[in-house]
Amino acid sequence: MKNKFYTITLIGLLTLTACVAPPPPPPVDSNPVSSNPTTVPTLPASVSASTAPTSDVHLSSDAPHVDVLDVTRLALGDNKISSTPQRGYVYSCMTQFNGGGAQGTGNWINGDGTWDLTKKISVDGSVTWPHSFTITIQNDGRRLFSSNDLPDHITGNFPISSSDDAYQVDRNPNSIQSKSFQFSVPTNPTVSAQANCVGGEVGILLSGVIIFSSFDAEGRDAVAHEVQDNCDGHPQESGYYHYHSLSNCIQDTATGHSALVGYAFDGFGIYGYYGEDGKEVINNDLDECHGHSHTIEWDGQLVEMYHYHATREFPYVVGCFRGTPSITGLTSPNGAGNPQSGGQGPQSGNGQPPQEAINACVNVSQGASCSFNTPNGQVNGTCNLPPNSSQLVCMPASGPP
Repeated sequence: MKNKFYTITLIGLLTLTACVAPPPPPPVDSNPVSSNPTTVPTLPASVSASTAPTSDVHLSSDAPHVDVLDVTRLALGDNKISSTPQRGYVYSCMTQFNGGGAQGTGNWINGDGTWDLTKKISVDGSVTWPHSFTITIQNDGRRLFSSNDLPDHITGNFPISSSDDAYQVDRNPNSIQSKSFQFSVPTNPTVSAQANCVGGEVGILLSGVIIFSSFDAEGRDAVAHEVQDNCDGHPQESGYYHYHSLSNCIQDTATGHSALVGYAFDGFGIYGYYGEDGKEVINNDLDECHGHSHTIEWDGQLVEMYHYHATREFPYVVGCFRGTPSITGLTSPNGAGNPQSGGQGPQSGNGQPPQEAINACVNVSQGASCSFNTPNGQVNGTCNLPPNSSQLVCMPASGPP
C-alpha cells in the first residue's frame, strides 16, 4: 500500500506539471536602437553621463505637425530692438538703422501692429544657380563652412521687374551675385555666461545661404515689410542673396521634432518650426535668444544641448547669441554693419572687431569713452565707426581693434 501511495502521488505530480503553461518568453525590446547594437548612439568624451539620453527619451516621434499660430495676425517686429536679451526682441549690436527698405506698404500689413502671412506676395521668377557649399568637421574641433552664397533652390528675378506685382511695394534694385566665403564655428559650442548681441547677420542655412537678422535697414520687421521670393530670399546692395527667416525651400521632417536647418555663428544648431511633440514652437516656448535645451541628434549622436528654433513669430530665428560668436558677419568689413548696406567683401573671424568691442558701444553715442577686456588686459578707447560701417565699435587710439 505504501508503494502504491507513492506511485499515485508521483503520477499526480507529473500530470499537474504537464497542465501548467510554460513561462512567457521575455518581452521584445520595442526600441530598435537598444535592440540593435550597431545603431546604439555614442557620446563624445565631452558629454557627461548626465547628458546621455535615458530610456524614456524619444527623439524620433511620429506625432503629426500641429500649427498653433494665427498667421493672419502675426505681431510686427518693427523697432523691437533691445539693449539686453529679451524674448520676442532682438538684442542688437546695431542701434542705428538709417538705410532703405521697402518703398510701399503691402495690403498684408493690417494697420493694427499685425500682418497677414497668407496675403503676402512673392517676387516672380524661377532662376537656378551654380550652387557650391560644403561643411567639413576638422580635427581641431571646428566646423568649416565654404560657400558661394548661391542657393540649391530656385530664386526670383532680381532686380524686381516693374511688371512684377511686388514692384509696387518693394523695388529692390539689387542683383544676385556669387560671393565666395569661408568661416568656422566650434563643433561642440558652449553656452556663454552672458548672451551676446547680434549684428546684421546671424548664421547660415543648409542651402549655403547667409541668414540675416530679422530687421531691414530701417529697423523694421524685414519678413513682414520687404518682399522676398518664393524661397524667402532676396539680394542686398552688394549682391549677397540672404534670408531673414527660415526658407520654405529647406526640407523639414514630416512629423515630430524638426530637422536641423542651419547653424548660428556661435556654432549652435538651428532647427525648424516644430518641437519634440510635433507642435509648432512659439516664442513662449523659447528663451530670450530664441532657443532652448533638450536631447537632439547632433553629428549622429544623441546629446542634450542648447539649440535655436525657427518660428513664424518675430524674431524668426536668432534673437541673441547664447554662445560666443566666432564671427560677427560676412557681408561688411566689420561684420556688424547695416544689414542691407553691403560692404567691401566677406571676412572671417580674423581681422574683425572682437564681440566685446562691439558690446562696449551698445546704446552709447559716437565719441563716448569705452573699454573692454581682452586676454592681454583692458583696452580703453572711444566709440567710433570703422570704415564703411554704421556700427559703433570701441576703438583704441591706435585704430580699430
